[in-house]
Amino acid sequence: MTGVASHEQRGGSRPIAQEDALTHVELTWIDKRMENWIRFGHAVQEQAIDRQRRILSFRSGSIFAFLRWAANDYGTILSRIDIVRAVEQGEALQTLAFVRPGGDILLRIEGWPKVEQVLRHIDAIEALDIDPVEVAPDHWRHVHNRMNAGLSPRPYTIGRHQAWLKRREIER
Repeated sequence: MTGVASHEQRGGSRPIAQEDALTHVELTWIDKRMENWIRFGHAVQEQAIDRQRRILSFRSGSIFAFLRWAANDYGTILSRIDIVRAVEQGEALQTLAFVRPGGDILLRIEGWPKVEQVLRHIDAIEALDIDPVEVAPDHWRHVHNRMNAGLSPRPYTIGRHQAWLKRREIER
């Protein structure tokens, strides 16, 4: 099969052309059972599949936060946040459920108390009038590493952000 990934390969519901340079995230909302949503990120396309599912698409290089929550009759079985950088075609990537083809996972946190801590960290960044998509990717890795070590991450400051913007400008 050329040009289109099979249903089993993609793990989704519609064929996506392999030439497609976008990263596609399938969002699902089944009340009290499953909620997948984007906390931040700038999608360039949105496609409704049905009343409960839609696909958001991101350009390579863009950063987004993807949250997943699931429950069964006995309570929550999954709480997770991933902060992901969409990659260019041919670039190394990590696979991630509901994200095609995958991405550069900058942060991966599981368990509601830790997910809530990341959400508060994002809120603090937004309180500085900084769009979280513009935060240095290394900062998200720092948050991931510190939290996985049981430590508190350092806050993102305007000074750190300005230094990142200058570094990014020089790298271009």
